[in-house]
Amino acid sequence: MQQYNTTTVKWLIVVMTTIIIIVSTVYEGRVTPVAASISNPVIITVQPGMSANEIGNLLYERGLIQSVMVFHLAAKMHNLENSLQAGEYAFTREMSVQQIVARLAKGETAYRQITIPEGYSVEQIARLVEEKNLGSSEKFKAAARDYTPYAYMATANTGVTYKSEGYIFPDTYRIARGTTEEQLLSMMVSQFDEQFTPVMRARVKELGLSIREVVILASLVEKEAQLAQDRPLIAGAFFNRIRQDMPLQSCATIQYILGYPKAELSIEDTMIASPYNTYQNKGLPPGPIANPGKAAIQAVLYPAVTDYLYFVADKQGAHHFSRTYEEHLAAIEQVRK
Repeated sequence: MQQYNTTTVKWLIVVMTTIIIIVSTVYEGRVTPVAASISNPVIITVQPGMSANEIGNLLYERGLIQSVMVFHLAAKMHNLENSLQAGEYAFTREMSVQQIVARLAKGETAYRQITIPEGYSVEQIARLVEEKNLGSSEKFKAAARDYTPYAYMATANTGVTYKSEGYIFPDTYRIARGTTEEQLLSMMVSQFDEQFTPVMRARVKELGLSIREVVILASLVEKEAQLAQDRPLIAGAFFNRIRQDMPLQSCATIQYILGYPKAELSIEDTMIASPYNTYQNKGLPPGPIANPGKAAIQAVLYPAVTDYLYFVADKQGAHHFSRTYEEHLAAIEQVRK
């Protein structure tokens, strides 16, 4: 029978006692929340590269856990120590250490992000919302059909499919979990109203236009221009055409009717019967064809003063401007080379 000396026995007792304490502590941390009666969520931000100990200290400082060691051990026991993901999280003091660790490991952040690119249509935004798992594409589109919380959005035109089209501000949004499609749309349209400043509204009046007319024109500029320096020139050309009672002949409106960005339009395309067809109808289309960014709106508010009436883009996206139809035909031949 193997004999142990006194020192070894004492060391074994210490080790076993420590293990029992750790296991008990972890178990206690797993089943016992910090405070069962407090349910208000606490938002914490886990920065990229933070260690389990650093995250534990953050949780402890916010009163979400009772012990950093327990948190670290819980993560280690489940091989999650290196899987805790950065982001903003919402925790309550009712949650156990195990629940907190699991949420961090899965990356179940409190807020998700969505970036709406400039020039996206309602259809494109709806698809993006669904791709980001933020809601249903169909529900978002249904909400956009008649959502007009501001007077300047109102239209009597029955040919407009989405009355919110043009007023969804392109930006990056932080979305809380549980946000409905209607709430998401409301947030984006409210951002437009906020970004359309009093100075911009005063400029609209100076031009003798309505906010709606400015947004429609800005949506055309947004879809036509590929380079920033071309926006005011394109806006100016559109204004010149309106003054001369010429159709705008915007390819972007035909693409909106088709539902996809066709590189080169055919004669048949320009003959499509639609109120949005600016080849066949003079003046503005019945509604915006996209959701313009601030730069496109500013281009309409402060268009370049020129006598250009025509423009065509080359293969690099730069537009060439002309004063006469003959110059325009020559420019088309030039960009096709």
